[in-house]
Amino acid sequence: MPNIELHPAQRDELDTIENLMQFYMYDFSQWLPLKLGEHGSFSIQPKLDYWRQPATQPFLIKVDGELAGFVTVDNDIHLDGAEHNIGYFFVTRRFRGQGVAQFVVSALLSRIPGQWQIFHIDANLPAQRFWAGLIPTLSGGEFTLHEKSVDGYPCTFYCLQSPAPVA
Repeated sequence: MPNIELHPAQRDELDTIENLMQFYMYDFSQWLPLKLGEHGSFSIQPKLDYWRQPATQPFLIKVDGELAGFVTVDNDIHLDGAEHNIGYFFVTRRFRGQGVAQFVVSALLSRIPGQWQIFHIDANLPAQRFWAGLIPTLSGGEFTLHEKSVDGYPCTFYCLQSPAPVA
């Protein structure tokens, strides 16, 4: 099992996340009509306002000391009663399928208690399979499922309490 670390990104590491956002956008271009700009990169607006929001918490993911992705927690809520949202979540292809994403989600839910909303666009079939397998396990089966549209795209939302109720 690799050594997986999730650590809060410091201000001087936000550029690293913004760089990784290009790969995140590349992956999403399979499901959304995202286009490359004239210079060969995706047009991403700087996220300064996002980073400054008190509820936004960016994290870097490392595997055996090597940068492997990032995740953000924010309060961009679409479900009544939810407090926390996984805003962006990216694990490089090299580290997918090794339990990294599961570790990250489990670590977030144990670090940040409260009502969570976690969602994916329905066109993203790998995300659909990932969350459908993980949420029931992490929540002890205590979650609700919601279908909503975000920016015109059908999405599936999970709402769960962290830490999960003790059975």
